[in-house]
Amino acid sequence: MIKTFFNIFLLTIFWFPFSAIIAQELPDNQISDSLNIDKNIVDKSELALTETDSIATDSIIKKKGFLEGDVVYSAKNYMRLNRLNNKMYLYDDAKIDYTDMNIEAGSIIVNQSNREVYAKGIVNDTSSIYEQAPVFKQGTNLVEPDTIRFNFKSKKALIYNSKTNQDGFNIINEVSKRENDSVVFMKNVRFTTSQNIEDPEYYFYARRIKFIPKKKIVTGLVNMYIADVPTPLGLPFAYFPMMDKAASGFIIPSFSDSNSRGFELQNGGYYFAISDYMNLTLVGNYATNASYAVRVESDYAKRYRYSGNLNLRLENNIVSERGASDYSKSTDYNIQWSHSLARQANPSSSFRASVNFGSSQYFNNSTNQSNIGAQLNNELSSSISYSKSIRSKPELSFDNSLRISQNTNTESINITTSSNLSTERVFPFAPKTGTKKGIIQNIGFNVTTNAAYEIQTNDDEFLTQEMIKDAEYGVSHNIPVSTTFKALKYINGSLNSSFRERWVFETIEQSYDNENRTIVRDTILGFDRYNTYTTGASLNTTVYGTVQFKEDAKIKALRHVVRPSVSYSYTPKFDQYYDNYVINADESIGQEREIVDYSRFTGGFYGAPSNRESSRLSFSVSNNIEAKVADRDTTKIEAKKVTLLNAFNFSSGYDFKADSLKLSPISFSGSIPVAKKLTLNISGVQLNPYALNDDNDVIDKWNIDNGGSLFRLTSGSVSFSYSFAHTDFIREKKEDQTEDELNDETFRNGGRQDDLFGASTDYRNGDLFDTDDESPEDKKEKTDVDFYNYKIPWSLNFSYNVRYSNAQRQDEISSQNINFSFDTEPAPRWKVGLSSGFNILTKEFTYTNMRFQRDLESWKMSFNWVPFSTTASWNFFIGITSNMLSDIKWDKRAEADKTL
Repeated sequence: MIKTFFNIFLLTIFWFPFSAIIAQELPDNQISDSLNIDKNIVDKSELALTETDSIATDSIIKKKGFLEGDVVYSAKNYMRLNRLNNKMYLYDDAKIDYTDMNIEAGSIIVNQSNREVYAKGIVNDTSSIYEQAPVFKQGTNLVEPDTIRFNFKSKKALIYNSKTNQDGFNIINEVSKRENDSVVFMKNVRFTTSQNIEDPEYYFYARRIKFIPKKKIVTGLVNMYIADVPTPLGLPFAYFPMMDKAASGFIIPSFSDSNSRGFELQNGGYYFAISDYMNLTLVGNYATNASYAVRVESDYAKRYRYSGNLNLRLENNIVSERGASDYSKSTDYNIQWSHSLARQANPSSSFRASVNFGSSQYFNNSTNQSNIGAQLNNELSSSISYSKSIRSKPELSFDNSLRISQNTNTESINITTSSNLSTERVFPFAPKTGTKKGIIQNIGFNVTTNAAYEIQTNDDEFLTQEMIKDAEYGVSHNIPVSTTFKALKYINGSLNSSFRERWVFETIEQSYDNENRTIVRDTILGFDRYNTYTTGASLNTTVYGTVQFKEDAKIKALRHVVRPSVSYSYTPKFDQYYDNYVINADESIGQEREIVDYSRFTGGFYGAPSNRESSRLSFSVSNNIEAKVADRDTTKIEAKKVTLLNAFNFSSGYDFKADSLKLSPISFSGSIPVAKKLTLNISGVQLNPYALNDDNDVIDKWNIDNGGSLFRLTSGSVSFSYSFAHTDFIREKKEDQTEDELNDETFRNGGRQDDLFGASTDYRNGDLFDTDDESPEDKKEKTDVDFYNYKIPWSLNFSYNVRYSNAQRQDEISSQNINFSFDTEPAPRWKVGLSSGFNILTKEFTYTNMRFQRDLESWKMSFNWVPFSTTASWNFFIGITSNMLSDIKWDKRAEADKTL
């Protein structure tokens, strides 16, 4: 009965041809005491018409209500219906949901007569603070105004003093009129990318704008304000594109002036959003003295298929004016391409590319960036490889590769292409099931064929006919056979043999012209071949030695791990591939008759086989010494492991068939951990047992028999590096994040990933430090207390290396250098860095780089300075950090003098 009465009551309320869906609701306590119903009543416009049994359903045309969906509403304090004024009042945490529209406010009034909703905040009785201001959400658009009026039928709204965020833009306006869900007109608008909406450090002020969410902002007269101070920067109209996905568009260039090139427009161009998997950026520079630069960049990726990036750079740099004494012109280019094929795309094949190729002086002459790591590196390398495995018995593998190496000092280029076909390892005597045991069952071999083509050229001859004039090529076949065994239970042994055949397509015949006293070399084109083979054996084992100490001793135990290894190899002489020519005696110059052996393969693609028999015994010993010591933390029961010597290796050899100097110099290397982050590295140490004659040439006489010591120290180097930071003195610290090597410009060009030799600067964004800054959310949550208790972060990298040379009694330090870098944040949002070095021998500073960067919240300011050397230069940059307004920037620089 109660339920029926309640339904009739609701029907009576909504029996108005123009009425919206409303219902009278009682306070929560009254509802819960009297009626057991849900207070969030869902009403439908179809209730305005009730069908009866006497009228056919299809004979009545229903009147369409003005509402398109359900209205769900609620309030915390009360919901009241005024039948006289046809209004409904919701108070305290009031909410209304209608289709994709949602309104939350302290107070909401629904006027059924004009079909409008009016929402505003409420004043707290205790604190007299205006709170619960309206929050209007429609689709993905969110607006936080002071008050709002919304019409259900037209879907138009009037919004006062609203704040909204659209794709990184914070928009504050006095009055806005929402025509529909796609067009909004605003009056007296401030919009900014600052996170501080109430007091932005900068904003653009426009009297009137047309705002289309997710698409664009079109304004009339607009001015830029900094710290609420108007600036002369203004436009009669402006257009700000807003996209929630990548879109094509122009890239605004920046302006600069240079003493050597004049006025210049830099890094202007166009961005192409080709697809969801690929983009393309075209930017360029142009100066008034006709210098120009072009840069093409593209990133592409498809999940589970492939990923990569391409970077093409071309610069035509002109210094001074034609006819001037300091006039110079250079055209430089650089190609960088990285590509990798996902394993899931094709498990049986692989394609990879890592290309860094260009003119040798590109990084020295480039005006678009400063990459010290690339400038100091003398080698550039590129590789492209494709491999394919073919399922067969045995399985076949095919590899094809292109490798290019460049020396930027000599400007030489070495290009090598090779194709390799190999079989998997075959064990002909292995059992069909179970593991292989013994020497016979472990015998295995495989067959490898390699075809190679090599070009030696330079920058001037690259891509010319001269480049391939002296090209060489050949084919090599190799069949290695080996087996493994155990000896005396603890010794690992192996036997190996290798047969190799090499094909060449040109040989060199030699003769001696006794009349002109010169060697004559004739190149013979045609197929030729030679065979070589070698055999050998090796034994190795591991010996452990442990010494235990008393329980109350600080050192609990010492452990010494020794890994000795002995190997033997035998190579016969292949004198069948050797001929000779005769040099007749000439008494006028004191020339005696001489027979000279030579091989027609000498100077060829693979060189000549040896005509000297070799029977060599090699040995090496690797040492590791560790200690277990009591931990300083007395609460820990387990002792702490400490490394005292790491990979301390000795190696030498003895050639039984050598005519002289049968014992090779003893070399050793290793590292000694001194502290937690300090390790002393020793390398290149050579101890020669043979003596020197008066001309400082090595002779076949023991040094000790010549009045010297048992060994002569001929060379050696010692180096160490140390890095520490403020986090080393804090127990709880964050782990360092690793960088993607492929995206590290300095590392990719042969430099270091740290800034020990200076930082790389791309003049388009002004970044001088790692981009691991705080997120906008973290900055927003910082309080004054955080800044008051600010701890100064800092980091220091330090390296030292020294090399000793004494091969010919020099007894000198041939090189000795110190390098260091220091980065700190002396105050919040300030970063300061210094990289430098000192050559102790020449008593000169090496490359020095000073950098300063200031985080201005929505802006970024940086200054990079190289005070001296041939790369002396400086660069100042200030600009908005937001990607949408990254074109609003100013940079000024003094470039290095390229004529020095």
